[in-house]
Amino acid sequence: MLETAIPLDQSDIRLYEPFLHSSQADYLYTQLSDYVDWTQPEITLYGRKVKSPRLAAWYGDDDAIYRYSGLTNYPSPWTPELLEVKNQIQLFLGAKFNSVLLNLYRSGEDAMGWHSDNEKELGDTPVIASLSLGATRRFLFRRRDAQPRGGSTGLNLRHGSLLVMAGNTQRNWQHSISRTKKPTEPRINLTFRQVFPL
Repeated sequence: MLETAIPLDQSDIRLYEPFLHSSQADYLYTQLSDYVDWTQPEITLYGRKVKSPRLAAWYGDDDAIYRYSGLTNYPSPWTPELLEVKNQIQLFLGAKFNSVLLNLYRSGEDAMGWHSDNEKELGDTPVIASLSLGATRRFLFRRRDAQPRGGSTGLNLRHGSLLVMAGNTQRNWQHSISRTKKPTEPRINLTFRQVFPL
C-alpha cells in the first residue's frame, strides 16, 4: 500500500492505495450495488429543491442522524459488509466512526458540487475517510476563501483507494467531483464519519 500526503496548506489529507485488495473491493462493490436501498433525494441548493445528481444511502448507529443540504438523514442499520470495512478502516486509522454516507455515481453525468463537510454534527476538526469502489473519478480541491474562486487541484480516486481528510481540511478547503463526457462505468463512494448528537 502506498501512502501519499496531499500537499495543500492548512490541511491534513492522505491517500492510501490500494487500501483494499482487489478481491475485497470487487466483492464489496457488488454487494453494495445489489443490496443497498439507493435513493435520489431532493436537496436544497441556493434556496430551491433539486434532485441530487447521484444516488445516496445513509447507514450507521441508531443516533447518527445527519443533516445536510436541507435533508435530515436517519440511518439504516449497518450491513455486515459495511460493518466489516468500517472496523477495518477504524483499526487502520485509530479513529472512530458511527456512520457512513454512500454515493452511487451511475455514469460521468453524475457529480458532486463544491462543498465542505463542515456541518455542526461533525465537530470542529472531523476525520472523513472516503473509500472509492468502481470507476476512477477525478476528485478536486479548492480553497474556501479564494476571492474570486481560484483554480483547483485534484487527484484520481481509484478502485479500493482510501482518502482521509482530517485536521482543518474542511475549514479551509472545498471538494467536488465534476461531470465528465468520457464513457465512465459506475462508481460507489463511502464516506465514514463520526456524527455527534446536537
